Amino acid sequence: MAEHGSKSVLFVCLGNICQSSIAEAVFRKSVTDGNISDNSAIDSSAVSDWNVGRSPDPRAVSCLRNHGISTAHKARQITKEDFALFDYRLCMDESNLRDLNRKSNQVKNCRAKFELLGSYDPQKQLITEDPCYGNDSDFELVDQQCLWCFKSYYVNILK
Repeated sequence: MAEHGSKSVLFVCLGNICQSSIAEAVFRKSVTDGNISDNSAIDSSAVSDWNVGRSPDPRAVSCLRNHGISTAHKARQITKEDFALFDYRLCMDESNLRDLNRKSNQVKNCRAKFELLGSYDPQKQLITEDPCYGNDSDFELVDQQCLWCFKSYYVNILK
């Protein structure tokens, strides 16, 4: 997880097998390619416990593979420790944001703040839509939105 003095990022969605797992993998590759991987701890989690221990959706894995990205991620549910460990907690939609704010109220002295990944999207697409019930192009759209957001994130946070 996060080390002292590092920037740490947690991506959160409902099940941690689609959007947040794609965001984690794309972001990890982006910071590695940008030679800033030593400065960032990166992870993803779910609001729910439905998929704990499962690999990302096969369409997410295929999308990532098409962009030269591999992942060994296993879905996990957000923990109380995550509320303290990460500098940035980026979620995919307003429902995730509400759930996380509600969960943070159960953590004593919680200072965690959550925001939408889309708040960094220069295209102003605030919500990262869940591709689970869509097709391959919906997974590609999540991948592209993540890339747009990360470029803006670098400018606003890391640089």
